[in-house]
Amino acid sequence: MLVPSRDHGVAMRYQVRWREGTVQRKENFVKLREAQDRAKAIDTDMRRGQYVDVRDQRITFEEYAETWRTAQPHRPGTAKDVEQSLRCYAYPAFGAQRLASIRSSSLEAWATGLVKTQGLAPSTARKVFQKVKAVFNAAVRDGLVLRSPCAGVKLTKVPHTEVVPLTRDEVERLTTAVPDRYRALVVLAAGSGLRPGELFGLQVRHVNFLGRSVKVEQQLQQTTGHGVYVGPPKTERSHRTVPLSKTVLDALERHLERYPAVGDDYLFRMERGGPIVRTDFYGPIWQAAVKAAGLPKGTRMHDLRHTYASLLIRHGEGPKTVAVRLGDSVAVAMRVYAHLWPDEDEGTREAVEDFFAPPPSAPDVPSAAA
Repeated sequence: MLVPSRDHGVAMRYQVRWREGTVQRKENFVKLREAQDRAKAIDTDMRRGQYVDVRDQRITFEEYAETWRTAQPHRPGTAKDVEQSLRCYAYPAFGAQRLASIRSSSLEAWATGLVKTQGLAPSTARKVFQKVKAVFNAAVRDGLVLRSPCAGVKLTKVPHTEVVPLTRDEVERLTTAVPDRYRALVVLAAGSGLRPGELFGLQVRHVNFLGRSVKVEQQLQQTTGHGVYVGPPKTERSHRTVPLSKTVLDALERHLERYPAVGDDYLFRMERGGPIVRTDFYGPIWQAAVKAAGLPKGTRMHDLRHTYASLLIRHGEGPKTVAVRLGDSVAVAMRVYAHLWPDEDEGTREAVEDFFAPPPSAPDVPSAAA
């Protein structure tokens, strides 16, 4: 409703009044046109069910994001990643801004700056952006903003890189370079394709020496600090049983002879005892072994998973088998490892040639008169 303003002592001549439930709101304007436009906008939003409470309009991005984050059923590892992404990159940039005031152009400039100014890899910047996008998607569902400003934001392209699996010689050097208690870990990683978290979460009961296989039904993730969390595998496909070769089984047998464990004991443990903690393992142990083995800086334990996939492909296994062994989808296997499958150019040419080839002529049949 538009009425003359009764606020004395200010240069406000027109007032817009409306109700939010049982609460009456009002705004004052100098110009009639501005007041009319505001009244019309409020009326339209209310009719469409798109009206945002004035109190909600004042909430900041950080206030809402923290409410959203703490309510999510994230696993500890995911919760840690979300908290760090928002605290380190989003809150310093626009955490204090009103949620409804953040524009797509501002987010696009911020996302670009993550790469150009702060030096994040494009893939890492995209992951950070996805956390912010999830916050705004929730805000849309809660009716705090009408449309997510993340829609249509252009991100720095992630350059295409082809995985280069570690060779047999590199794996052998790495196996020799790690402390003795972790040598079977390297052999198993290269001989099974298990993810690091899946390897760290293995218990003795998961290895079937008679059946020559290992069962993946959990993974070990690090929480804030140096704690660990035992949770389900990454996806439903990650629940799997992977066959093991004699070489891998022999390495595991030698490992258990030197470092005895039974039943629910972890197959691989830190020297001080207890499960492997990523930060304690990767820094002083893994990186030191990579350097001693003469491998490129930045070589990851995950690269042994690529080695496993590559050896299956060289042996003639197709995308479906590789995906099943890795606990991934065929689409992921093709996207990551397509360049490792042998070219089939000649087979393609022959298939097309066979299609266009004329049918073979029927053999001559001698006539009865002959």
